[in-house]
Amino acid sequence: MQQRYANVSNVPLSMAVFLATDQYDYVDDPHYISATSLIKPLRQLILSSRVKGDDVAVDLTNMVASRMGAAIHDSIERAWKTNYKGALEILGYPAKVIEKVKINPAKEELEDGTIPIYLEQRGYRKLGKWTIGGKYDFVGDGRVEDFKSTSTYTAINKSKDNDYILQGSIYRWLNPDIITRDEMAIQFIFTDWSAAKARTDPNYPQSRIQQRVLKLKSLQETDAFIARKLRLIEQYWDAKEEDIPYCSDEELWRSEPVFKYYKNPAKTSRSTKNFEDKQDAYLRLAEDGHVGIVIEQPGHVTACRYCAGFSICSQKDQLIAAGDLLLNV
Repeated sequence: MQQRYANVSNVPLSMAVFLATDQYDYVDDPHYISATSLIKPLRQLILSSRVKGDDVAVDLTNMVASRMGAAIHDSIERAWKTNYKGALEILGYPAKVIEKVKINPAKEELEDGTIPIYLEQRGYRKLGKWTIGGKYDFVGDGRVEDFKSTSTYTAINKSKDNDYILQGSIYRWLNPDIITRDEMAIQFIFTDWSAAKARTDPNYPQSRIQQRVLKLKSLQETDAFIARKLRLIEQYWDAKEEDIPYCSDEELWRSEPVFKYYKNPAKTSRSTKNFEDKQDAYLRLAEDGHVGIVIEQPGHVTACRYCAGFSICSQKDQLIAAGDLLLNV
């Protein structure tokens, strides 16, 4: 069912048409499940399926990151398909090497010395009543690569590495004849990169584009993960909303707790100092003669704000009531 959009922020028409256009090639099969869906939290996956596209109109500004990411993927694919020979020549590769490159070759096209490059190919595999599928971004020399346009926070804190590994592992499980290496590469394209920060912080990404190599799970581990996830989906697909297991702190992207130290317990409008480590906070309390207090502030969650099942989820209501989920930030 086609998603509806609302131009709440009065985006100019020239951009509104871009943001309201979804060119993704969805699979119309009730028993099809994608690699990206399999790695989603169980609760998010099930509740999202219960919110129909015509029930909620999405604000166009919420589509900026998605559309930018899609545009980057499309441009990379188009560059390889239409200009790889010219680009490789400019980059200094010899003609005899360039001539060996073949884009998305069929098996019968593979000859000794061929350098196959695979782009945006969707693989399928049956498992019981389910059809598992997934479209990888790029495979070269048997290694799958994924292009991620994202914030530097994601790379620095490695908050999505487990998801990346699972996604890449499922792609290999789907295409073991093409993806033959046990590692993948994430090609980060940072949307908020700062040259000034790169000069002053050695832990900050030193380039706007950064590669991270990650080890994939074995085919056996991947097979076990998929089978277990499918069992859970079948078990809870028709369950009452309140009976579906809650998302974990990791799935909620809960931040680390903050320990706020107040030297004067009578004045708690502003902390004297915040600590990430509980021991450090209580050490400061001891140094000041135990005249103050330490208050632990639980980490906030952010994943709910990006969940399609948000409107019908009771867990998010509890998180809001507890102050763990802040919406106006």
